[in-house]
Amino acid sequence: MTRIVDLKRNLSLLTDFYELTMSNGYFLNGMRDRVAVFDMFFRTVPDNGGFAIFAGLEQLVEYLENLSFSEEDIEYLREQGQFSNAFLEYLANFEFACDIWAPKEGTPIFPGEPVVVVKGPLIQTQLVETMVLLTINHQSLIATKTNRMIRAAGGRAIFEFGSRRAQGYDAAVLGARASYIGGCAATACVLAGRRYGIPVVGTMAHSWVQSFDSEYEAFKSYAELYPDSCTLLVDTYNVIKSGVPNAIRVFNEVLLPKGFRPKGIRIDSGDIAYLSKRARAMLDEAGFADVKITASNSLDEYLIRDLILQGAKVDLFGVGENLITSKSAPVFGGVYKLAAVQEQEGGEFIPKIKVSESVEKITTPGFKRLYRLYDKENGKALADYITLYDETVDDSKPLTIFDQHAPWKKQTLENYVSRPLLEPIFSKGKLVYTLPSLDEVKAYCTEQVNTLWDEVTRFENPHTYYVDLSQKLWDMKYNLLEEISL
Repeated sequence: MTRIVDLKRNLSLLTDFYELTMSNGYFLNGMRDRVAVFDMFFRTVPDNGGFAIFAGLEQLVEYLENLSFSEEDIEYLREQGQFSNAFLEYLANFEFACDIWAPKEGTPIFPGEPVVVVKGPLIQTQLVETMVLLTINHQSLIATKTNRMIRAAGGRAIFEFGSRRAQGYDAAVLGARASYIGGCAATACVLAGRRYGIPVVGTMAHSWVQSFDSEYEAFKSYAELYPDSCTLLVDTYNVIKSGVPNAIRVFNEVLLPKGFRPKGIRIDSGDIAYLSKRARAMLDEAGFADVKITASNSLDEYLIRDLILQGAKVDLFGVGENLITSKSAPVFGGVYKLAAVQEQEGGEFIPKIKVSESVEKITTPGFKRLYRLYDKENGKALADYITLYDETVDDSKPLTIFDQHAPWKKQTLENYVSRPLLEPIFSKGKLVYTLPSLDEVKAYCTEQVNTLWDEVTRFENPHTYYVDLSQKLWDMKYNLLEEISL
């Protein structure tokens, strides 16, 4: 399906005001063309999980391809009274000229590693900060939460039902997109389906059933209208006493005589484990063993897992607010920090480090690369390895890696293969990356999550996946720390 891009909105001013005040300052200090390198990374995985899912790259690309300032934008900024005429003229003639690297969408990512690297004129690298964070943080959060639910469901399909609980219409549409990357089979959001080619699903609400004189008449009318896709909501009044019996009656009286098989029933309240077992027995006894049971009602990964452990006869899960808002951990927490500057074109990169009383907030300096190391025999991911940009990994030779937080913990890898994770996305402001289809992104996500050890993917106390520094990068970082502490 053709991808639809919304070009009607100019998002260039979707930025924090201090990005503009700093950029004006850089301009007035003669620093506008100084080359800088910024890293986006995150510090902790939501829900204390073992990994996150990288998502949102396509929307970041769309923003950067259309980044420009209209006459109305310039006039609005002029009215603020804080920007020089020369800087406003620069913005009026703005042309994006940065290099950007990022992983493929759907890649599992880990704390502390650069997931978006932006290199270019200092003003430009500063101006895009807010949108880099906004776009990647939101969709990575929802894709990560969804993937937790997918793993809890144990192969059963999950539908995204959260539009009405999302924090705004963009969050609904882009959240549905991110949920599809994370593994959802379909969405109830029609605009997301139209825009991104995601399968859309939905049948009826309780209001449909209440609108008729009886539950039976509501079911009968729906079955007559949609005989080839008939799923009935059976909990408006009483699942066992009326809902399932009326559904079975309609299946027999309306669908079978027309040559159609019913698709399913949905339970949206009550003790779903108990009700689904009773409903399954009733359906089977009536000759409808092929009819699927969908459960909804404020589900999350723990409730889904518990329902399965309790033997619930649920085939499909519809998940709303806990998915679309990542309710239990609603902030991804990615940050965007200066890592290096180049004094002159073609010159060396000068590493920059942010130091904090909080050790976890100390950044890793330098212009860097990111590699993933896989076991050659079983294809499992062993560790991620951050190097300086001028370093490469020769996987024909043994490699000793160490925990950057406990450097005495070392391991020598011998039978491994390395793969660079950061793909070139823009080169001097021109898009050099071919965006895959959303189905390709989803399949890639599933494939890459399967390279992780079970110990990394478990919900409680997941094994720490190591993100290690090369010796050269480690030495640089700690030499800078020593210099600062003197």
